[in-house]
Amino acid sequence: MASWQSTLLNLFLRLSVKRKINPHARPADSRARVNRIAARFNKERDWIQVTPAIANGIPGEWVEATPPNQHADTPHTDKDARPADRAKKILLYLHGGGYIVCSPLTHRYLVARLCRDSGLRALVVDYRLAPEHPFPAAVEDAETAYRWLLDQGHAPHDIVVAGDSAGGGLTLALLLTLKDKGLPLPAGAGLFSPWTDLALTGWTMLTKARQDPMLRLDSASLGARHYLQGTSPTHPLASPLYADLTGLPPLFVQVGEREILLDDSRRLVDKAHQHGVTAELETWPGMPHVFQAFAHLPEAGRAVRRMGTFLQERAGAHPQVTAAPMPAAPMPAGPMPAAALSTPAPAPPPEAAE
Repeated sequence: MASWQSTLLNLFLRLSVKRKINPHARPADSRARVNRIAARFNKERDWIQVTPAIANGIPGEWVEATPPNQHADTPHTDKDARPADRAKKILLYLHGGGYIVCSPLTHRYLVARLCRDSGLRALVVDYRLAPEHPFPAAVEDAETAYRWLLDQGHAPHDIVVAGDSAGGGLTLALLLTLKDKGLPLPAGAGLFSPWTDLALTGWTMLTKARQDPMLRLDSASLGARHYLQGTSPTHPLASPLYADLTGLPPLFVQVGEREILLDDSRRLVDKAHQHGVTAELETWPGMPHVFQAFAHLPEAGRAVRRMGTFLQERAGAHPQVTAAPMPAAPMPAGPMPAAALSTPAPAPPPEAAE
């Protein structure tokens, strides 16, 4: 059963996001709005370290997390968990936002929590956004950043990739691009509510339209048009659901049960299985789109820990803190304006939760 906190969140999203978004707002205005909201909760925290980065010309930032009550000079007794070893294990994170809005800033707190639960350093890419930079600009930037990591001496088996919403689709597009070009693939990929079908053919686009407290079909359609600008919505690098997934590394997918993008995750995992790819799907009851970003939800904490465990195991890293035992999946997996496809800035959790 979903928590009471999630019930309140869904009501808040329905009233303050879904009903108030203007499907025809200029992307620049949507970005400014999202950034203003993000500034309210992305306050500095002593356990989050952020360093600007330039990856072969692509801007971004390094995000690292130190657990509360642990100082940087705390001795490490496990030789395999030394900082120098952990620094070799990398999470490449691709933020969501419908390919139109958001940035490393808007996703910094989510990424930091993921770093804290995985023990990984994260490179968050500030890829070019549409409509000024339509498809395939985002894919090109993601590939450039990944190549830069390889140039810096990071082994492919020490790298994992993750993304949410459009960033989840972009994560898959990156894997497909690397495969097509014969480049070494990362060790695994984690996906939060990935947008995998820009043709919007998922049945839940209709069946979940009233239940979804955040996303709307009209805004999703507009976001796809901004990004594609004449490219077929079934192009495999724009909509990975239509790609040959054979040879991809293991995938771990989490999705909310109330969202219109539910079928994007279901069908992706089904197709991955058909193509011989290891893939796991978790469908979380009562949850909205990218609920993991809302740190005050108990479900968000459990989901991020599970994702962190998957990424840590795939990269072979050692988490900086002892993670809670992985709970059972909440539900077994089966056999916009642009801003509506982004993750809204969540309210800050109580300080005690940090």
